[in-house]
Amino acid sequence: MRVGIVILADRRWSESRWRWQRAEEWGFDHAWTYDHLGWRDLVDGPWFDSVPTLTAAAGVTSTIRLGTFVASPNFRHPVSFARQVTALDDISAGRLLLGMGAGGIGYDSAVLGGQTLPPRQRVDRFTEFVDLLDRLLRTDGVTWRGDWFAAVDARNNPGCVQQPRVPFVVAANGPRTMRLAARYGQGWVTTGAGGDDLDSWWRSVAELSARLDRELAAVGREPGTLDRYLSLDAAPVFSLSSVQAFEDAVGRAADLGFTDVVTHWPRESSWYAGDEAVLERVASEVLPALRIADAAGG
Repeated sequence: MRVGIVILADRRWSESRWRWQRAEEWGFDHAWTYDHLGWRDLVDGPWFDSVPTLTAAAGVTSTIRLGTFVASPNFRHPVSFARQVTALDDISAGRLLLGMGAGGIGYDSAVLGGQTLPPRQRVDRFTEFVDLLDRLLRTDGVTWRGDWFAAVDARNNPGCVQQPRVPFVVAANGPRTMRLAARYGQGWVTTGAGGDDLDSWWRSVAELSARLDRELAAVGREPGTLDRYLSLDAAPVFSLSSVQAFEDAVGRAADLGFTDVVTHWPRESSWYAGDEAVLERVASEVLPALRIADAAGG
């Protein structure tokens, strides 16, 4: 089981730099930040873009994988974003993970003055986004036109450090987006499908994992060829509310076949409110035990 952590870009770099360094020192396998122009009620506070944040994080770390959690076509265009992705992959020496999703409603979909799309159209747009971005990162000189995006002789020199391109971690809960994950993804990430209590949320996660198995079978892909990421803090209980809560969540995710889990750095209040002392205990007690278990094949 690999463990990742989201570090929200809600602090100036002078205040957050040490968190990225500490995440690597503690042995987290990957560290992520949200790719939003603003997020929920935190839109009224400080907020920084994911691309320069990850660029800075790449400069102060050397081994931990870094990623977007998750990028979307709400305000990204595949042509310009492909250049940013290529640069990030180069600067990080091939440590980039590209988390991608269809994009929801809210600030990101409204701030540019455009129309808020219904779910079907958001998935239509996301399908084009993933398809074109895949082409751009693999091929030089792409000309392509769809209903939502276009490219005219778009270049990708020198290409990604990771070949044939950076890994896509596709956020998907519905059948159509799961098919995208099965076709294009090196990873799949889910938040579960809601639920009023913890047990019902875990049941939704199990159902989604089973649905993914069916989508993989439909395209003739073996289940073990796609990494499975679970965003633990979409559950009704914050995963770092206690060490025991985190251990329980990791164990249940492993039982369902997930290869990776993602938690969030505790904040003082509001979303992901918690005690950093719990994070420190998880880092010093739980992560080493997981590494030993992995090394032993258990």
